[in-house]
Amino acid sequence: MEATVPLCNSADLVNGGRAVPFDIVYAGQTCRAFAIRFQGQVHAYLNRCTHVAMEMDYQPDRFFDDTGRWLMCATHGATYQPDTGACSGGPCRGGLVKIDLSEQDGVVHWHTAYNLKPLEF
Repeated sequence: MEATVPLCNSADLVNGGRAVPFDIVYAGQTCRAFAIRFQGQVHAYLNRCTHVAMEMDYQPDRFFDDTGRWLMCATHGATYQPDTGACSGGPCRGGLVKIDLSEQDGVVHWHTAYNLKPLEF
């Protein structure tokens, strides 16, 4: 059954700004993920480029290119659409793994799924 996990305050995500990182268990492995705001909507993805499975941020929590229009992998320049995670250019091999988010009462929540679970301590 799907559950929601509080992630951050809505104000922490600014259009085209810094991402909010978080850890999840994806298909049994601990992975980094990130949440962003683009054109007023919140989105989240695994921090894993589809070209080579490595983290994408060029500086901590920075994923947008200089234009603020694309998410970009710092290693090989693959670009992704911020609202869908679809590959938009460069050496992508498909789209980013999307994590469902919701926003209510000033708080952003991420949604678990069969392959996306909270990290347990």
